[in-house]
Amino acid sequence: MNLISGQLPWESTLPNPPAYPSLGGDIACDCLIVGGGMGGAMTAYRLSLSGADTVLIDKRAIGSGSSHANTGLLQIANDKSLTSCINTFGEEQGVLFYKLCQRALGKILELPDQMDMDPLIIPRSTLLYASTPEDVPALRQEYETLTAHGFDAEFWDTDKVRAHYAFSKPAALYSRGDAETNPFRTVHSLISKAHSGGVNIFEHTKARHYEFSAEGVTCYTDNGRIFAKYVIFAMGYETQEMKKDRGAELINTYAIMTRPLKNLPKWHEQSLIWETARPYLYFRTTHDGRIIAGGKDEQLTGPQQREARVLSQSQRLLEELGALFPEIKGVEAEFSWGGVFGTSRDGLPFIGPHPDYPHCYFIEGYGGNGTVYSMIAAELLADTLAGKYRPELELFSLTRTTKPSPAPSVQT
Repeated sequence: MNLISGQLPWESTLPNPPAYPSLGGDIACDCLIVGGGMGGAMTAYRLSLSGADTVLIDKRAIGSGSSHANTGLLQIANDKSLTSCINTFGEEQGVLFYKLCQRALGKILELPDQMDMDPLIIPRSTLLYASTPEDVPALRQEYETLTAHGFDAEFWDTDKVRAHYAFSKPAALYSRGDAETNPFRTVHSLISKAHSGGVNIFEHTKARHYEFSAEGVTCYTDNGRIFAKYVIFAMGYETQEMKKDRGAELINTYAIMTRPLKNLPKWHEQSLIWETARPYLYFRTTHDGRIIAGGKDEQLTGPQQREARVLSQSQRLLEELGALFPEIKGVEAEFSWGGVFGTSRDGLPFIGPHPDYPHCYFIEGYGGNGTVYSMIAAELLADTLAGKYRPELELFSLTRTTKPSPAPSVQT
């Protein structure tokens, strides 16, 4: 699957990334990870800490799939609000999902002190603004839901938004505890640390087919076999080439990164910014004074059509950026790209086992919070492989219903 179109910005921030060999013979391990993007990198690092004998393979170079097109916004809040999660799954499960995201983000913020290579993970606040006046009641309801369950959030009216930003909006939610990152550096820092911790890494090693037995899984590649007790498939959206997920959809999304600005516009704390409209626009800064803007999601097309759309969609993103921050109107994009993006009908990722694939687990980070989901998956699956029961996996089950309903409340 061709995942990315256009010109991506991240390679220039790490011009000589670590390189790894291709598999050149048979090897055995406790756990094989298939995929060297964010999900595979997080899991490889986590398994290296637990001492599991682990192998990771990628058919490309490390970090050159969907993670390469990642725009690096890391948030506790999700595409699906906490209020909507509670309405869909019930209070206990809805709050659990948001608490898992909160804990995962906390662990991500600890990574810079654990890595040998700086992943450029920077703590940030977030502003979620009401796109229209009609969105304000739902935004206020979300504020009340978040604060009722212990999440850090403030409701800002028009005057307060205008006092902190160069734009005015009907209302906004302001929150702390989020972050931004350079996804390419983050993947490479995690993989490098996992490698130094004993994980065998093989690039340009494509899995051709698998054989499943009572003892585990045999993975056949062009130049050797991998005998694994367990396999974790962390192939991102390409997993759909292997199996179809009910309630999952692939679309096209687009992003730009500007040239460095001498002065950023009035932008409180260089917070992450997004909106209540769906599909939504989002904005962030970088450590070197650039601005990233993304969105303009549309129906999935072939790579050639997506490539042709990058130019027009990037121009539309520049116009949106100029409308939000008039003082930088006319700023140029140095990088413009498009990529495949996955969503799920119920707003949750898919993490865990599948009945058709014995001894196997999947990480499929559908939605706009894939890096946070990758950390959740790494923690849950590492514990599971170590024999610890993690009931949270039920929330992300690959065989869950596509039409969830809240469980009835229990009277006590």
